Amino acid sequence: MHHRTITAFLSVTLFLSAITLSPKVSMSQDQPQLSYPETQKVDQVDDYFGVKVADPFRWLEDDVRQSEQVAKWVEAQNKVSFGYIESLPFRKEIDQRLTTLWDYEKYSAPFRRGDRYYFQKNDGLQNQYVLYRQDSLDAEPQVLIDPNKWSEDGTVALGGLAFSDDGKHVAYGVQESGSDWRTWRVMEIESGKVLEDELKWIKFGGASWNKDSSGFFYNRYDEPSKEDEFTSLNLNQKVYFHKLGTDQSTDELVHADPDNPEWGFSPSVSEDGNYLVLTVWKGTDDRYRVIYRDLSKPDSKLVTLIDTFENEYSFLGNEGSTFYFKSDFGAPKKCILTIDINDPAKRNVIIAEADEAMESASMVGDNIIIQYLKDAKTQVKLFDMSGKFTREVSFPGIGSANGFGGRRDHDETFYSFSSFNRPPSTYRYDLKTGESTLLREAKVAFNPDDYVVNQIFYNSKDGTRVPMFIAHKKGLELNGTNPTLLYAYGGFNISLTPGFSISRLQWMEMGGVFAMPNLRGGGEYGKDWHKAGTKTQKQNVFDDFIAAAEYLIENKYTSAKNLGIQGGSNGGLLVGACLTQRPDLYGACLPAVGVMDMLRFQEFTAGRFWVDDYGSSKASAEEFQALYKYSPLHNVTDGTAYPPTMVTTADTDDRVVPGHSFKFAARLQEAQAGENPTIIRIETSAGHGSGKPTSKIIEEVADQWAFLAKHLGMEPSFPESK
Repeated sequence: MHHRTITAFLSVTLFLSAITLSPKVSMSQDQPQLSYPETQKVDQVDDYFGVKVADPFRWLEDDVRQSEQVAKWVEAQNKVSFGYIESLPFRKEIDQRLTTLWDYEKYSAPFRRGDRYYFQKNDGLQNQYVLYRQDSLDAEPQVLIDPNKWSEDGTVALGGLAFSDDGKHVAYGVQESGSDWRTWRVMEIESGKVLEDELKWIKFGGASWNKDSSGFFYNRYDEPSKEDEFTSLNLNQKVYFHKLGTDQSTDELVHADPDNPEWGFSPSVSEDGNYLVLTVWKGTDDRYRVIYRDLSKPDSKLVTLIDTFENEYSFLGNEGSTFYFKSDFGAPKKCILTIDINDPAKRNVIIAEADEAMESASMVGDNIIIQYLKDAKTQVKLFDMSGKFTREVSFPGIGSANGFGGRRDHDETFYSFSSFNRPPSTYRYDLKTGESTLLREAKVAFNPDDYVVNQIFYNSKDGTRVPMFIAHKKGLELNGTNPTLLYAYGGFNISLTPGFSISRLQWMEMGGVFAMPNLRGGGEYGKDWHKAGTKTQKQNVFDDFIAAAEYLIENKYTSAKNLGIQGGSNGGLLVGACLTQRPDLYGACLPAVGVMDMLRFQEFTAGRFWVDDYGSSKASAEEFQALYKYSPLHNVTDGTAYPPTMVTTADTDDRVVPGHSFKFAARLQEAQAGENPTIIRIETSAGHGSGKPTSKIIEEVADQWAFLAKHLGMEPSFPESK
C-alpha cells in the first residue's frame, strides 16, 4: 500500500477552559430539558489531495486518561446522558426483567486437553465465566480459573488459553478493563498453583507449546510509552520462545522483520511437535504468508513456504511433510488443499470449493470437519483425510453451531447449537458413529414456542438478493406499527448467523420485532460477497441496510417512526453512515463503538489493519473521495433533524479508540435541529466489548432498550418476577 502524507496542517494551540453547559435542545413536557456540553472547536484543517477538510474536534482524540480536558468533557457528557437515561419510562422494569432472564447457567462446549476435559461456565449473573476441569465427562467439575476473584468490579477477564502437551500446565491471558493488551501467566493444573512466569505486552496473539512442554512460542510488541499505551499504532510484532520458569527478559527471539513493521506473526506448533508454523498477516483480509521451522532438527532455520499475500493459507495440521490448509487459492468460497514442503510449488486440492461458503475447518481424529454457511445457516460436513465426503451433522432447526475442535488422536469432538429462539445446548459428537449426545441444555425462563424465526430475501438498490432473518412473537399483526430493531454488521468477511441472545429475547418479549440482514461485506457467500462491500464499493453495504429498512416498512412490519437501528464497531460505522444518509428512515439509532472518522481511523492502534476493508484516505484520491463521501463524521449536516440517537463507547477501547464516537457525538449535537436527543453514553473501565462484565452489559442493554422503547412508541408489559 502506498501511503501519501497529508500536505498541509495548520499549527494549533488548544486553549481549553472548563467545559460549560449551554442549552441546545428543549424536550417534550414529559422529559427533562437537555443541555449539552459546549464542545471547544479548534482551527485544524488537513489537505487530502487538494481538498481542505476541517477537523475542529481533533482534541477529542486525546486519551481520556492523559488529557484533563477530554476527561472533563466525558464527565459532562455522561452527566447529561445518564440523567436523561434515568428519567426514561420502563428503564427500571427493563433492567429487572433483563436481570431475571440473564440469571441462568451458561456453558461453553467442552474441549479435551490431555486426559482431562475443560469447559467454561457462568452461574447466571457472574461477571466473568469460570474455567472448570473434569477428569471425565461424568466426573464432578472442579474450578480451575475463576477471573471473578481478580477484581472487585469484574473488569478483569480471562483472555486466552494454551495447554501444554503433557497436560500439566496451562498458559492463560489476563485482560484488564476490556483492553486488547494481555498479560499471560502460567498455572500448574494439578495443584492450581500460579507460577512466577509473567509475559506482558501481548496483543493479537496467543501461545503454542512445544512438544516436550518445556515452554511455548508467543508473539508480542515492544513496551509502549505510558502516554501511548491505548492509542499508538502497534508495529514490529515479534515472536519469542518462553522457557517455563524463566523471566520474560531472557526469552529467545525467534523471528522479527524490522523491514516490514506492519506485519504480524501467529505461531503454531504442529501436533506431532516437528514444526513451528508462523502465519504472517498484515491486515484483516485472509491473505497470508507462511513460514515454518523444522523443530526436529537442532539449529534449523526458518523457511518461507508462501511468499506472497495473495491468498488465504490457514494451517490446519500436517501428516509428515504434508501441510493441510484452508485456502481461497482458485476458490472464492474456500477449499482444502495440501502442500508437501519438499515440493512447495505444487498445490493439491483435496476438498474442492462448494456452492456454500466454507466458514471454518479442523482436523480431528482421521477427519476433516468443515463448517459451511448455507444462506447464513450452519451446515457441517465430515471428510476423510483424502478429502472424501463421509457424512453430514444433523441439527434441530435453523441456527448456529460452534465448536468441532480437537486433536488427531481424539475420537470425539464437541459443539454447541442455538438460534434466536433456542438457548444454547452443548453436545458430544462421536466421530466413529456420527451420533450426537446432549450434554447440557440451558434453562431460560421463557417458552421458545412463543416465538418464530423466518428467513426472507429482498432486493438491494442494485438488485442484489440479500437474506434477512426476522424473529418475533407468534401471532404478530403486520399493521405497520410494530417497534422493530434492525441490526447488522457488513464487513471484514464476518458472518452473522442466527444465535441466541438474552437481550434480543427480551426485545421480542417486550413486543419488538428483531431483524438481521446479511449485508455485503460479510462472509456469508464467500470472497466475492465480502469484496463487494469493501473500499470503493462500501456504499453497497449501506444500500443493503437501507433496503432492509425499506422492506420492513413496505411489508408492514413497522414504519419509519417505529424502526430502530443498531450496530457495533464496523456496525457502528454502518449505523452512523445510514443515519446521516437517510435520517428520515429511522425512529431511533444506536451506534456503538463505531468507526466514525473514516479519514483518520488508520492513525490509531489497530486501525491500520482495516485498510484492507476500507481503503485509506492517504492511499489515493479515489479512495479518499469514497471514504469522504460516507464518513459519518464528515456527513453530518447543520440544520438537519436527526433521529433520536444514543452513541455508546468506552474509555479503554483501544480497538476503535473512543475519539471516533466523541467527535461524532459532538458534531451531531452541534448540527441537530429539532427536539430529538443526541446523547453519548461513555462506559468507564471497559473496552471494545471483549471481557466486559455481566453487570455492565445488563446496565448498557437496559439503557438501550429503554431509549428505544421511549422513541419507538413501545408500551411493554413485563411478566411478574418469580
